[in-house]
Amino acid sequence: MTYAIDDRPLWQPAPATVRDTRMAQLLQATGHGSYAELWQWSVDQPEAFWSLLWDFCGAVGEKGTQILVDRDRMPGARWFPEARLNYAENLLQRRDDGAALVFWGEDKVKRRMSRGELYNEVARFQQFLIAAGVGAGDRVAGYLPNLPETLVAMLATTALGAIWSSASPDFGVQGVLDRFGQIEPKVLVCVDGYWYNGKPVDCLEKNAAVVAQMPSLLKTVVVPYLDAAPEIGKIANAVGWNEAVAVDGQKEVVFKRVAFDHPLFIMFSSGTTGVPKCIVHCHGGVLLQHLKEHQLHSDVRPGDRLFYFTTCGWMMWNWLVSGLACGATLLLYDGSPFAGGGTVLFDYAAAEQMTHFGTSAKFIDAAAKLGLTPGKTHDLAALRAMFSTGSPLSPEGFDWVYREIKQDILLASISGGTDIVSCFVLGNPVLPVYRGEIQCRGLGMAVDVVDDEGRPVRGQKGELVCTRPFPVMPVGFWNDPDGVKYHAAYFERFENIWCHGDFSELTAHDGMIIYGRSDATLNPGGVRIGTAEIYRQVEQLPEILEALVIGQDWPPGRNDDVRVVLFVKLQEGHTLDAALIEKVKKQIRDNTTPRHVPARVVQVPDIPRTKSGKIVELAVRNVVHGQPVKNVEALANPEALEFFRARPELAD
Repeated sequence: MTYAIDDRPLWQPAPATVRDTRMAQLLQATGHGSYAELWQWSVDQPEAFWSLLWDFCGAVGEKGTQILVDRDRMPGARWFPEARLNYAENLLQRRDDGAALVFWGEDKVKRRMSRGELYNEVARFQQFLIAAGVGAGDRVAGYLPNLPETLVAMLATTALGAIWSSASPDFGVQGVLDRFGQIEPKVLVCVDGYWYNGKPVDCLEKNAAVVAQMPSLLKTVVVPYLDAAPEIGKIANAVGWNEAVAVDGQKEVVFKRVAFDHPLFIMFSSGTTGVPKCIVHCHGGVLLQHLKEHQLHSDVRPGDRLFYFTTCGWMMWNWLVSGLACGATLLLYDGSPFAGGGTVLFDYAAAEQMTHFGTSAKFIDAAAKLGLTPGKTHDLAALRAMFSTGSPLSPEGFDWVYREIKQDILLASISGGTDIVSCFVLGNPVLPVYRGEIQCRGLGMAVDVVDDEGRPVRGQKGELVCTRPFPVMPVGFWNDPDGVKYHAAYFERFENIWCHGDFSELTAHDGMIIYGRSDATLNPGGVRIGTAEIYRQVEQLPEILEALVIGQDWPPGRNDDVRVVLFVKLQEGHTLDAALIEKVKKQIRDNTTPRHVPARVVQVPDIPRTKSGKIVELAVRNVVHGQPVKNVEALANPEALEFFRARPELAD
C-alpha cells in the first residue's frame, strides 16, 4: 500500500498561531529560518542542541559542563555525565491549588486532585515505601488501571531513585509473572478491580495468584476502586491503599537526585522469542525527550489540559504523565473508549476543555465507522491538537478528523515505541499537515530511511533507522549484563546504527509515512503483541504439538487492520473441533489479554522451520498474503509452506 503525495495541506497553522508556539520561540532563539534548518543543526551539533534544550525547557537539576562522551558510539555514548537530577522532582515543582489531574472511570467515577493534593499524597505513599525498605535501585511494580493512585505510586517510587514498572490489570497471571517476575519488585501495587464497558471486573483472585508466585515481594498494596473496602485477606502481606497513606502530619517528598543515566522505568518489549525483554530507561533521557516532545512538538503550555487514551501497560501512559513537568493538567481515563453510548471520550473533552486529545489510529477508524460527528455534537472549542499512534493513521483517518472533529487543529500522527518511550517522528505546530503523512523527524533524532544495504533512500520504502546517539536510548536491558540482547535488538542489522523495525518512507515534504512493522510482531487494533506470549500458553495444552502465529492484514486488500491467526499442529489422534478452538482461546485469554486471542485457529499438518529449528513466521505471513518468500533454501522443510497457501478459513 503506497499513498499518493498530496501537495494540498489539510491544515496550515495561521501566522499568529505560529508566533505563540514554543517551537517558534526556539527557532528565534537559535536564529534558524526554518524547521528543516533547526532539525539539521540539532543532529549535527548534538552537544549544543541538548544543552540548550535543558535550559530552554526548564529542566530542574545540575547540568554539569560536559554534555556527551563517546559521541560516535551507538550504543556506548554517555550523555550529561556530570548531571544530577530527578524526574519526579521535575513533575512536582508546584504545590498550589492548580489542577494536577482529573480522572474519569467510564461514567462511574470522577475525581480531581490539585497540585498540592498530589504532592501530599506522593509524600505519604513515599513514607510507606521507605518503611517497606524501598531505596534507590529497588523495583516497585504497578498492576493497575490508569488511576490517580498509579501516578502517585510512580512519583513516590522514582523520587526515591527506585525504579517503576507497570502493567494493566487485563493481563492474566502468567503475563504479569513473565514481566514482573524478571525484575523482582519489592512492592506490588494492584487494584481490587476495574470497570470495562459498564461491567465490573474483579482482580482480587488474580492478585493473590501473582503475589503467591513472586517471592521478592515484601508488601502488596491494594487500591480500592470497585469497593471502598475490598476483602484482601487472601493476598499475602497485603495492605489497603488508605492504610498505606495514613501518615500523621505534613510530610515532604524526598527527591534523590541521581545520575542522568540512573534507571527510571522498566518497560517490556513485545518481542517474538522468549519472555518479554525488560527495557531500562533513565531519568535524564526520559525527562529531556518528553519535555522536548511536549513543549516543542506538541505545544503543551502551562494550564493546558492533556489527555491520552492509554493503559498503564503502554508507553503512552509514561509519555502522558510527563506533561506535569510542563505545567499541564492531566486528564486520566480508564475503561472502554466507547462506554456511555460511544461518545464518552468526546464528552470528557467537552466537559473538561481538553486542549490535547491523544488516542490510537484504530479509535479514529472505529469512531468514523460508528458515524460519530463530535465537531457537531460537542463543544470542542478548546481543542488545539489531536495525537494518533499505535499503528499508521490512514489518509481516510486524516480526512475524518478534519471533517468531523475540527478544521483548525494540529493532527499529529506520531511514531516511536516502548524501545525509546517516545517518538522518532511526530507532530509540529509550525508546519502544515499533509494527508497520510507524519509531519517531521524529531529534533535531535538523526532519523533516516535506508535500503537493505544501509544506504539512505528517498521516495521508496525502507527501514527506519537512527544514525546517531540520542539521550533517551535505553541504558540497557534488565538481566543483560554484557549487552548482548540489547545489541541484537537494535544494532545487529546495521553497525553503529539503530534499526527500529518499521517500513517507512521519507516524503517530498520531509515528512514520514509508516507502513507497519518490518518484523513478525503482531499489531491487532494498533496494539503490539509478541508472538512468544501466545506460544507460551498454547504449547501448554496437551493436544497441541506446535504452533505458529501471524498477523493477517484485514480486510484483504485494504489493510485497515491486522487480525491474529494461529496455526496449530496437533498431537496424533486429535482434531481441531469447536471445543478445542474454544479451549485454545480461553487459555490465551485467561493468561495474557483479550487482544492476544486469535481471530482464527487453523490446523496444519506441519510447521515450516529453518535448518537450525526456528519456526519462520515471516515466511508464513508472506505465503498467506500471496507474497514471495525469501531464503527458501534456508528452510529444513520448505514443502510445509504449501499448507498455508489459499486457506479458505482465512477468506472471511
